[in-house]
Formats: sequence, structure tokens, C-alpha cells
Amino acid sequence: MPHVPALDIRRYDTDRNAFVAELGTAYREFGFCGITGHGIDPELIDGAYEVFRKFFALPLETKMKYHVPGTGGSRGYTPYKVETAKDSVHPDLKEFWHIGRELPDDSPYRALMPPNLWPDEIPGFREYGYGLYRALDELGMRVLRALALHIGLPERFFDDKTNTGNSILRPIHYPPIESAEIPNVRAGAHEDINFITLLVGASAAGLELLTREGEWLPITTTGDTIVVNIGDMLQRLTNHVYPSTTHRVVNPTGEEARKARYSIPFFLHPNPDVVLDPLPSCITRENPRRYDRPITAHEYLQERLREIRLI
Repeated sequence: MPHVPALDIRRYDTDRNAFVAELGTAYREFGFCGITGHGIDPELIDGAYEVFRKFFALPLETKMKYHVPGTGGSRGYTPYKVETAKDSVHPDLKEFWHIGRELPDDSPYRALMPPNLWPDEIPGFREYGYGLYRALDELGMRVLRALALHIGLPERFFDDKTNTGNSILRPIHYPPIESAEIPNVRAGAHEDINFITLLVGASAAGLELLTREGEWLPITTTGDTIVVNIGDMLQRLTNHVYPSTTHRVVNPTGEEARKARYSIPFFLHPNPDVVLDPLPSCITRENPRRYDRPITAHEYLQERLREIRLI
């Protein structure tokens, strides 16, 4: 059975050409790759998981203080069974929180990125939450530099296109499954909207990707592995050279169904005004231009949030 490789990103500094080639091959094949050797402090990850667990354990009425209707859940709390995968009938079995980029008040993007909310009830939530945000933002930039080199772009091509992106850290809680008979799954089959997604561990199995052969392939990680996958915006920008792969989180069975699951994806977005036109270097006779309608990252995000019923 094929498996998603895990690559040590320290090789970017010691064995760059081989690392870039292997990384690019993994993404062209799977749209997913595991990244190890990233240097993010395990205490930061563990501490973030702990404060997020404590928040989700609060009474619903307390959590709802941080729910802001009409914003698509852009900051703060989104309740259970709200988000619905595109083209899915049933909402996902999850609740989540959104942490976004901290911007100065005079930022040109302030109207598009509201200030963060922080729950007073959980000490350390802001420190761990935004600390992990910054660490994953930095790691994502390193991955994008390798991806740029693989398709013949300058190493720092993406730097000034993501440095003020509308990126989101999303702690997710999947409660224990209520009944084996329910039609919902923890997360319906979908593709991510953004450039790349970095997933920090997961407290239980369930993540699967759809291979080119139409088979569902479980993704399991060990040690410090962070799973990084391509989103639709980067697929569009690279004219599908880097594919955005369908994935889902399936319901466990037996005893595992009675356990909660937690995960923390970081959705790395381009700056809102980046135009997602296919790059000339990614258009060839074998891979002709797939998109003709110019669209900015912000416009694209709004379209997709409507599709998944967040706005």
C-alpha cells in the first residue's frame, strides 16, 4: 500500500536539492507530506493542546460568549454541527476556535481581519495559542520556499505574498460519537481552501486522503511529524502542478467512538489581495491553463466560506 512520506526539513539546509526533489514528488503524488525535524518545542504543542482541551470542556453558555454571529467564525468560537463540507448534506461533528493574525490597527487588511478573541476563563490560552500560530506560520514559510524551488521559482517567491495572509489556527474538538446510526462524520470529504495546511498531531486516528486510484488512505503520524497538505488556492496558482487532495476524518468504532478527538490545523493563507492566476511557469502544452477568471485570495475565500455554510 502506498504511504505518505515523512521528510526531515533540516535537510533543506544540508541536502537541499535532494530534499526539494523528494518534497516536490510527494506533493505531486499525494498533495500531502509529513514534515519532521521542524524544531517546534514539544512543550509549546503540548501546552496548546492542554489549554484548548480546557476551553472545550467549558459549559456551552460560556463558550457561546465568544461566538460572533455573521462573521463566518473568523475569530473565536464556532459551535458543534455548524460547518458543513461542500456538497455535503450533514454538518461535521466538531466545534472549533479560530485564532488569526495579530495586525496593527493601521494595517490595510484590518477590515478583513478582525482582532482576536481570548477566553478569560483559560489562563495561558493566548500565550500558547498565538505562540503556536507564530511557530507554524514560520514553518509554513520554510515549506513554501522548498515548494517554490521545486517548480523553478525564486526561493522567496512566496514570502511577500503570505507575510500578512489571513492565516488561521483552528483548534478542533470532535466529541465522543453519540450513536453508531448517525449519518454525519467527524469531517466530511473536502479539500482545504488555503495555500497549505499544517496539522499538528491528532489525539486519535481518523484522517484519510483520497488517492488518485480512488482509495481512502489512512494517515498516521509518529513523533514530531507535522502533516502538511496543499490547499485549493495553491493548486489554482500552480495550475494543479501541486494538487489539493480530498480528505476526511472518519468516525471511529467500538471503544474509540466513546473518546473525544482533538486536532490543531494551521491554514496558511496568502495575503488578501494576491491574485490567484496560474503562474506562467506552471502552464505547459501538457498542462494547459485551467483558469481564466482573475480572482483575489479574499474573493476566493468568501466564495468558499459560503459553500461550507460558515457565512
